[in-house]
Amino acid sequence: MAAPRQADSAGRFRPALIAMPWPLYHRPSIQLGALSAYLRQQDGAMEPVALHPYLEVARLLGPATYHRVSQNLWLCEALYAPLLFPEMHDDAARLAKKLMGRQPFLDFDRTVALLRDHLVGWVDRQPWQTFGLAGFSVCFHQLFASLAAARAVKAVCPELPVVFGGSSCADEAGESLARAFPFIDHIIAGEGEAPLLALCRQLAGRPAAESEAAQLHDLAALPMPDYAAYFTEMAATFGPGLPFLPELPVEFSRGCWWNRCTFCNLNLQWCGYRAKKAAAMATEVRTLAERHNVADFAFTDNVLPPKEAPRFFEIMREAGSDLRFFAEIRANLRSAELATMRQGGLTVVQAGIEALSDSLLRRMEKGATVMDNLALMKACLSHGIRLEGNLITEFPGATTAEVEETLAVLDFLWPFPPLTTAAFFLGHGSPVAAAPSDYGIAAVTSHPHYRQLIPKAVLGQLTLLIGEYRGNRSQARKLWAPVVRKVAAWQRFHAKRGESAVTRPLLNLRDGGTFLLIRQETPDGQVLHHRLKGTSRALYLACNEVVDRRALLERFPRVTENNLIAFLDELVAKRLLFAQGDRYLALAVRAGNE
Repeated sequence: MAAPRQADSAGRFRPALIAMPWPLYHRPSIQLGALSAYLRQQDGAMEPVALHPYLEVARLLGPATYHRVSQNLWLCEALYAPLLFPEMHDDAARLAKKLMGRQPFLDFDRTVALLRDHLVGWVDRQPWQTFGLAGFSVCFHQLFASLAAARAVKAVCPELPVVFGGSSCADEAGESLARAFPFIDHIIAGEGEAPLLALCRQLAGRPAAESEAAQLHDLAALPMPDYAAYFTEMAATFGPGLPFLPELPVEFSRGCWWNRCTFCNLNLQWCGYRAKKAAAMATEVRTLAERHNVADFAFTDNVLPPKEAPRFFEIMREAGSDLRFFAEIRANLRSAELATMRQGGLTVVQAGIEALSDSLLRRMEKGATVMDNLALMKACLSHGIRLEGNLITEFPGATTAEVEETLAVLDFLWPFPPLTTAAFFLGHGSPVAAAPSDYGIAAVTSHPHYRQLIPKAVLGQLTLLIGEYRGNRSQARKLWAPVVRKVAAWQRFHAKRGESAVTRPLLNLRDGGTFLLIRQETPDGQVLHHRLKGTSRALYLACNEVVDRRALLERFPRVTENNLIAFLDELVAKRLLFAQGDRYLALAVRAGNE
């Protein structure tokens, strides 16, 4: 094969930008879209080519199976590990079977063979000699697939520079990849646009200005992501009868304006927080919707910007469109804000719940209370927003009292869509990893799953973003086991109810003007009915949003404090009301469609 072309006679430079499995197949890679658009905007001689081989893998496996794999980081990596390290095949197979449980949904050996054949065929079909570099966007779930592909590319085109970038290359992780895998020529650790432009110009024989290696100060200067290549590949891969509706990722901000959560390492690649203006974001969304005939969007932000996001959804509401959005949010949003955001198209949120114990939330530095979390869950259900949230178990140093508090709070959450338990993992670069002894961690080690996927000699050279630790792990699993079981029961109950648990919530009310009717389904299947009249009705409605006892006494001066406490305690005992100190929240929501 001929040597790769650095630049043609006209000075044009063609970088290949590649997204290997396992991104969500119905979304284009925002990394490739953003980088392609930026290179073209900044230099007319740049002709980036975006490649999305994960679309072919989704077709070969079937979209449903591909999606199931993509939801499990370790299964994603286990399936490509044998392509990179054949000697780890059996260990990877055992890990994959364990991850899939008693009802495996794919055959490991056949799937690995399919992925190997696909990779060989895909590499053979690409005109590598026409490219100036092969750039791999490596985020969660893509490390082993990208390494296997990069090695295969080098085998057929040894002189082609291979570049790795993305969140999995942040901080020391990227440097360690370059040391351990000599087929990687360059690492871009951090924000990619300016450094990639500088590297492309350097490889094209045109030295870059020093400023091109810096992080961008203003996101307003960025062009809209270019998703044309994705849609071309999608049509070629699946044909005219698509088995899915595409969803476009968009970016409102970079970094995290809170950036204090002690378990989090999602912001290693960013330096500071930056956000676009609401009007500019609205223009970008409308343009992309019209360009690609797509009505579904997903914000890729770690968290939406607190000032601009509400205004954005006001703009979308005023426009009267039916565009729909997914976003990650914090628990500080109020019910009225969420109502506006829902009217503007926000339909699904990933919320940072994480814990149901106030002392645990403080150690996590979440900046939220248990009451805030419950208020958010109630508001989302009230306004028809689907909430997806994690409950972190086995947080280092968690106490018996914190687990007991969690179990007690779960009793009040039964009417709401269930959370998902996620065992704590030690993220490289997180505050916990930076000061492990403060959290009772005796030693930091490699994650055991990586030990099943990577040979020991190679693993010792790598700094990976997910680690493990020693320090009462077995005791922590035993301590949190009742929480895991209780959440699993919560999930099963709602799964049986299906959509009816949303259209007719398990704890709902109907207001008769002078009385309230409250219908309550309990965990044991009972249906209870409660009637509140007169002042009792008014008091319950006054607790629709979080309110403290003093405010209630001022609003209802004829009710004595003792009588108020007795009434509220009775509602708490019936789990119609949640109390935290002298703050209260009514849990019933409007009956909905039934």
